[in-house]
Amino acid sequence: MNAADAFRAFQKHREKAIVIVSGTSGRHWRGVSTNEKRDAALGGAMGHTTSACLGLALGLPGEKVCLFDSEGALQMNLGILTTIAGKQPKNFFHFLMDNECYATTGGQPVPNAQNVDYAGLAKSAGYAAAYHFDNLEDFSTNVGQILKQQGPVFISMKVKPEVENEPIGRRQRVAARSRAEVIHDLRQEIGIKVG
Repeated sequence: MNAADAFRAFQKHREKAIVIVSGTSGRHWRGVSTNEKRDAALGGAMGHTTSACLGLALGLPGEKVCLFDSEGALQMNLGILTTIAGKQPKNFFHFLMDNECYATTGGQPVPNAQNVDYAGLAKSAGYAAAYHFDNLEDFSTNVGQILKQQGPVFISMKVKPEVENEPIGRRQRVAARSRAEVIHDLRQEIGIKVG
């Protein structure tokens, strides 16, 4: 499935969830999101985004937290699956956008890309539920019900790779909110007052 289409299907059911995206596929979220103040960008945190989102979910148990992770980043820290399962954050929804490659750095294949059952790993680790989708229609039909469940829930999705072959210095830059803006906006949205 195409990542942008998957984001559009999810957006219909987002409600007030805090959304964090990562990886090359994640770049489509900004054009789909209808509440940027509840989007938390963690750019450049490959391998650590999942841990940071677990902390966010544990620290804000009254808020639904949805992470759109990438399989390359998750493979850098597979142990986080057992940590999440052990903590059982009921508000955590862990989406994995699996394109089978490191698209940001030229499309090198992720190790054992075609054989890893990420949903199976999450379920075996102890997630409350785990799902796998390889087509948009099934994902679109089910995502609303999945978001009503108690977490942690893992949702693996096969997405088409969008490989970046242009050298990083020549890539078109998209203006992003600064880290300070993201923190300020999110605090304001969830009612955290800073003295």
